[in-house]
Amino acid sequence: MTLGNSEILSAPLRMKFDYTRSTGPIIGRFLTELRSGKVVGVRGSDGRVIVPPAEYDPKTSEPLSEFVQVSDVGTVQTWSWVAEPLPGQPFDRPFAYALIKLDGADTAILHAVDVASPADISTGMRVRARWAAERTGDIHDIAAFEPGETSAAPADSIVDAEPITGIVTPIDFSIKHTAAPQEAVFLKALMEGRLLGARARMDGKVYFPPRGADPRDGSPTDDYVEVSDKGIVTTFCIVNVPFMGQRLKPPYVAAYVLLDGADIPFLHLVLGIEASEVRMGMRVEAVWKPREEWGLSMANIDHFRPTGEPDADYDSFAHHL
Repeated sequence: MTLGNSEILSAPLRMKFDYTRSTGPIIGRFLTELRSGKVVGVRGSDGRVIVPPAEYDPKTSEPLSEFVQVSDVGTVQTWSWVAEPLPGQPFDRPFAYALIKLDGADTAILHAVDVASPADISTGMRVRARWAAERTGDIHDIAAFEPGETSAAPADSIVDAEPITGIVTPIDFSIKHTAAPQEAVFLKALMEGRLLGARARMDGKVYFPPRGADPRDGSPTDDYVEVSDKGIVTTFCIVNVPFMGQRLKPPYVAAYVLLDGADIPFLHLVLGIEASEVRMGMRVEAVWKPREEWGLSMANIDHFRPTGEPDADYDSFAHHL
């Protein structure tokens, strides 16, 4: 069936999480020195001092380990004016981003320069680091650079604290998502408790969820097909690792489910069974949330659970893996 698309759906989306990573010995040393009010680089095989330090030589790919302290005063190599700062940027007023080659270094570091207008910054201008009052061991220990010829490095060097071995970077961004016509039809059907796929013109394969076009030949996929809310587990993984913001307590299963009537499996949760008992070919059915909780989202289906029917033969879904 072909459905009309009289209404375009859109919604604000926000993704927010903390990204945690280990620093390794090179970046860890760089951040540890920043916490002490110092800037260090590493010397490459050609004698150049690389700041920020690289873990491997850009010419030989060999590990680097010879640290060199450089000045916190340097020269602007090039710059760009930020007339309308975005949330999370160093200032809520206009400022510049610049590549700055610190005295003693042979490469440039990117950082903010706190000046009032584009007329106050130029290539070749001398700048110095403005250090943060409280330093924790990340790039923000340098609050910004400012015009200046002499160092303003802090005298309260931190020497007894543990070295920096990991950092946490908060990620937070917002977008406005506008649904494609096929996506809008799909989401509206979800509000009615129906699952719609779209048939490809090339060979009749049914994509679920529907796509705007067949990825093989670009032809539109606007022949909508209602599929079942029952299907087969094709492949799956058992989630054993806890992480921040996790809704379920491990272990639990995330599985690709091939719905009856569809030719493309999609990812969802399989619950109502011990994680160790989930298997390929297992028949499952959707568990819908109460109707009053439905929205324009696949979250209308809370999870899938076993139907108790016999498992599907491997050959019946092997070409969908």
